[in-house]
Amino acid sequence: MLLSLRHVIRYRGLVASLVARELKARYRGSVLGFFWSFVNPLLLLLVYTFVFTVVLPGAHPTAIEPFALFMFCGILPWTWFSSSLLESTTVLITSGNLIRKVLFPAEVLPIVTVLAGAVHFCLGLPILAAFLVYYHVPVTFTDLLWFPLIVLIQLVLTVGLALLLSALTVHFRDVRDLLSNLLTLWFFGTPIIYALDQVPPRVRQILTLNPMTHLVVSYQDVLFTPGPFARWPALLAVGAGAIGVFLVGFFIFDRLRDTLAEEV
Repeated sequence: MLLSLRHVIRYRGLVASLVARELKARYRGSVLGFFWSFVNPLLLLLVYTFVFTVVLPGAHPTAIEPFALFMFCGILPWTWFSSSLLESTTVLITSGNLIRKVLFPAEVLPIVTVLAGAVHFCLGLPILAAFLVYYHVPVTFTDLLWFPLIVLIQLVLTVGLALLLSALTVHFRDVRDLLSNLLTLWFFGTPIIYALDQVPPRVRQILTLNPMTHLVVSYQDVLFTPGPFARWPALLAVGAGAIGVFLVGFFIFDRLRDTLAEEV
């Protein structure tokens, strides 16, 4: 397993080229091309702004304003997380011709999927930053120092789950359908369309078992909520758990590696 991990680091050039190929393939034949990476989050934020200021102005606590921006702070990382996991379930199956090559490292494929999603996440950040400036949301430099760590923890967690799911889906094709339903429940179990403080204390204890709860609330605290970032102990605990998930996911992937070419 440690040898395989070292090989992943050695293949970083291959990973970078595959990420670039994935991004180019996504917008091949499109007139706007990569510009869609900015248009999509912008349109999403404008729709949320219209809904929560014109259609449903009283559907959220008045203390959370602008609510559309608060919600967008959670939607952006969630989209990266959920889309990466869903795409990872089929990435080995659709790339069977590569996996059958003896020297090709299959583990880079789910990693590429997650990194491509991370690029789209980063391309949506300028839109978020522009609206933070427009609404005069105070974001301190000290809080922003935590932002790269939050992103890194989500990256490690997502890669670990992607490795696990991609290997399992090769053997159990129902995993994708199960995951799509689970992600719907997972979304509503994460404080994205509501604030964690709104949840009754007993339910809040259950939601804190969800690692995405701490990640999303950390994004909200760093980018939206005024005051010093006080959730760092929970964030570091999630970081330790993310490393554990990554190691378990890579271990299972490594154990199933020899059977992947036969099943795809």
